[in-house]
Amino acid sequence: MTKPVISPPSSPRSSRRRVRTLVLASAPVLALVAAPANAEMADGWAPVVGVDALHALMLLVGAPLLLFVLIAVAVYLPAMIRGERLLPDHSPGEGQWIGGPRQGVAELPAADGEDSRAGGASGSW
Repeated sequence: MTKPVISPPSSPRSSRRRVRTLVLASAPVLALVAAPANAEMADGWAPVVGVDALHALMLLVGAPLLLFVLIAVAVYLPAMIRGERLLPDHSPGEGQWIGGPRQGVAELPAADGEDSRAGGASGSW
């Protein structure tokens, strides 16, 4: 029967040294990996031409604005042609009694006397 070998715990100082060594050793490797980014342009490619500010502004601001206007027209134009109102009506509207009698308060039984519970809440405890 053999005993397992337990290594002594490493000190925080030695683990920091290992991390520092790993970071410093990885820097040249990353530089070698990024070296192809400095390659020359291929022979058949056209030279890069800069874009003027007006063209860039039209492309980055004008195109989204034109798309927004086209979508708004596509949404509102059919309703305008049908003659519908486009803005919401803020009138109070009619009251609704969900689950109540179909004919309104006309179907409610009238109060028979002072002790009758018909016709509304009693308000007593």
